[in-house]
Amino acid sequence: MMPDILHGSRALSARRQAVLDYVTAHGCVLIQDLLVQFTMTRAAMNRDLHALATQGLIRKVGESVTTLSNAVAASSIMLRARQAVQEKLGITAIAAGLIEEGDTIALDDSTTSRFLSERLTAIGQLTVVTNSLGISTKIGRSRDISLIALGGRYNPTFDAFLGVLCERSVTSLRINTLFMSTSAIHGLSAYHQDEDLIKAKSALMNMADRRVLMVDSRKFGISALNHLANLTDFDAVITDSGLSGETADRMMGAGVKLHIADIPSADMPMAMMA
Repeated sequence: MMPDILHGSRALSARRQAVLDYVTAHGCVLIQDLLVQFTMTRAAMNRDLHALATQGLIRKVGESVTTLSNAVAASSIMLRARQAVQEKLGITAIAAGLIEEGDTIALDDSTTSRFLSERLTAIGQLTVVTNSLGISTKIGRSRDISLIALGGRYNPTFDAFLGVLCERSVTSLRINTLFMSTSAIHGLSAYHQDEDLIKAKSALMNMADRRVLMVDSRKFGISALNHLANLTDFDAVITDSGLSGETADRMMGAGVKLHIADIPSADMPMAMMA
């Protein structure tokens, strides 16, 4: 059975997933590097590493951390796909409403984009650009979708093609709308722990007429080292109703075009959810 990191607060699980992704991508990292990367205290990092090690996802040896096996890379994708499912369904329902038949859209490597890809066949004929192997495999056989798969160096942690080849191939394209996500929102900025992933996302942003950020509420209030973009750089930011009213007001007051998917509370009676 796959380890479950969904216990604890939503922000905490998102942060631990980001730490796991970073360790998996690099194979072996120093704890000091993790502290800098995620701007965390040593005590908080030790708690996260202990939780991940207890679940068999990493091994802590002295001042370094390693992954236990190559299988962790694949499980990392599956774990992310299992997180915040209802939120991602609500977010992508709004996102799908922004797509019209005949559009050329781009989807990044995120699991939220994977959820969106499952809605595309109902829209009609589309051209879809992506660097995600999983999305390419999912939609590649659809008769109504013209797929443009970006090449590059394959990264199993994110199931995506990255690197210079990927970034250069984007420059020859023009995209109507880019749909993307990220791992952390702090203040009015989006962050991610992986530099190569940021370069690929930035390349897509540069070639898109419209940019849509899809990010579930558990990712707010956490940070990673690398700045991706300001929230005002997006034409729409779609999240879910788990976002605090204070945060939503602050974002809209700063000019962020915010869309909120209404997600029923987990403790809401079923009769009220019908």
